[in-house]
Amino acid sequence: MVGNNVAQQKEQAAKRNVRVAAAQMISGPRVDDNLAVAGRLVADAVAQGAQLVALPEYFPIMGMNDGDKVLVREADGDGPIQAWLAETAARHDIWLIGGSIPLMAKDPAKVLNSSVVYGPDGDRVSRYDKIHLFGFQKGSECYNESATIEAGKIPAAFDTPFGRIGLSICYDLRFPELYRALGAEEAIDLLVIPAAFTETTGRAHWEILLRARAIENQCYVLAVGQGGRHENGRETHGNSMLIDPWGNILDRKLKGPGVVIGDLDHAFIAETRASLPALKHRVM
Repeated sequence: MVGNNVAQQKEQAAKRNVRVAAAQMISGPRVDDNLAVAGRLVADAVAQGAQLVALPEYFPIMGMNDGDKVLVREADGDGPIQAWLAETAARHDIWLIGGSIPLMAKDPAKVLNSSVVYGPDGDRVSRYDKIHLFGFQKGSECYNESATIEAGKIPAAFDTPFGRIGLSICYDLRFPELYRALGAEEAIDLLVIPAAFTETTGRAHWEILLRARAIENQCYVLAVGQGGRHENGRETHGNSMLIDPWGNILDRKLKGPGVVIGDLDHAFIAETRASLPALKHRVM
């Protein structure tokens, strides 16, 4: 067992460390305006040394009503939002995660809420369609994503020179079995979780759940949210953060547009997993 732990530590430490960033936004109903803001935030993150940048859920549009995102949905692999992501990733020579964009679904009245990932060459390397659809009602506050979104079915992770990255979106955070599935064959080094958490649910549960996902999966978590009062009146929680495998918050942005940034340290991942081999102790 000791020999195995040493080998795992060496393997983990051999992966390249990387600076990662989350670009928090307060998106509005106009796609071009949102892309302009996202572009400035990405450039800011790159200027600080980020090689991977994540944008929040619904970064290209937070419409005046739920149907607005259906009007700007794109075919898979074709459309101005996807072209912008590919061009931005290539121009800055970074890995860019478009937290979520609306893609065409089988139902013409709905969209897929999809996280798309582009590599430094501008090619798309992964796509994840949100599996768990948010439903909430408390007083006058009511949300029903299934009315305009078609649920995805397949978890998604991808490999980079600096580790294996798992994808999820917002409400997925409440379902730990998804993250276990992501790491079933190979441990995840970084979970990227874009979101548009409501202020009500975010204030109560966001940080607790994020730190739990980092601790139980012994990996870094990069959480990037919408954060403030939107033109449609909705208030999102924000509180974007980078969390290490021990559950420590390394950086955070509470409200408003801005960048959360920090380093993914593989030696620390290896040390955490070797000293507390919880992933090996699972029996189910």
